Amino acid sequence: MPTALEWQWPWAFSLLPLPLLIRWVAPATEQAAGAIRVPFYHQLQALQAGTPGQAGGAWLKALFAAVIWLCLVAAAARPTWIGEPLPLPLEGRDLMLAVDISQSMQERDMRVRGGVVSRIDAVKAVVGEFITERRGDRLGLILFGAQSYLQTPLTFDTATLNTQLQEARLGFAGNATAIGDALGLGVKRLRDRPAASRVLILLTDGANTAGTDPRQAAAIAAEAQIRIHTIGIGADAVRGVFGMRTRTALDEPLLADIATATGGQYFRARDPAELQQIYARLDALEPVPEEQTFRPRRSLLHLPLGLALALSALLAAGPQLAAAARTYRKPQREPVT
Repeated sequence: MPTALEWQWPWAFSLLPLPLLIRWVAPATEQAAGAIRVPFYHQLQALQAGTPGQAGGAWLKALFAAVIWLCLVAAAARPTWIGEPLPLPLEGRDLMLAVDISQSMQERDMRVRGGVVSRIDAVKAVVGEFITERRGDRLGLILFGAQSYLQTPLTFDTATLNTQLQEARLGFAGNATAIGDALGLGVKRLRDRPAASRVLILLTDGANTAGTDPRQAAAIAAEAQIRIHTIGIGADAVRGVFGMRTRTALDEPLLADIATATGGQYFRARDPAELQQIYARLDALEPVPEEQTFRPRRSLLHLPLGLALALSALLAAGPQLAAAARTYRKPQREPVT
């Protein structure tokens, strides 16, 4: 949308004919009789009528008065310049991702396009895409196994956060699964944030085998008004030794209880397609803020008002200027020798 000039009070222009109405409605003033009789008044009047530029001077004064009145009315209408639309900074959610990097995440049971990939590879692909699309949110990354550590503090730099997720290596945090510790670290990082919406997304393929009680951490998160969405990843059963199939160690009741206690939702991802659908649903549950713009406004009232003042000063100084000009043009008489 291009720049534009807008009048805030356009109805003020209805005052333009006011001087003419006053001149037409007001009664004509009566000429008072002179107290002193001047016998040569008619001669003076004749001389004034014959003064060069007298008629032109009256016309010029009327023109100045009309322009001054027009400027005053234009100033009263409050002219405003409206600039090009400018984007406003996006203010979204404080969203922390907690990703399990225990050794069990290397299990290759995530089927995609006829092939099989490991759980961590599927997570890196899907979550990485989710991260890059979260414009306007502050995102952080927690990696956990037997211990939990903050890999990336809350930041708008989604590119760097995605790089650090892709570089995560299994087993760096130990082989156990401390879900409660990961939740506690997430609560610690989110509870003092000023944003009204604080979200933690926890992704794991196992049960809590180390650290604090996850349900106690969830209760603390609920008190801090932090919503937790939990995602259980992995096939229902995996191939074990000698071709035997065993069920995954995922503790779904625990993950469901954590989500319910904090107002979040629990999701189950058995393959990359389901995981991608889950993050699409999370986008709907925790939408990215819509881009907003504003158009800068600058008042131009000072322009017509300043012009009116300048013309008024010039009109008031007109007789003095005219007298000075006549004196300057008057030929000086040569001295008599």
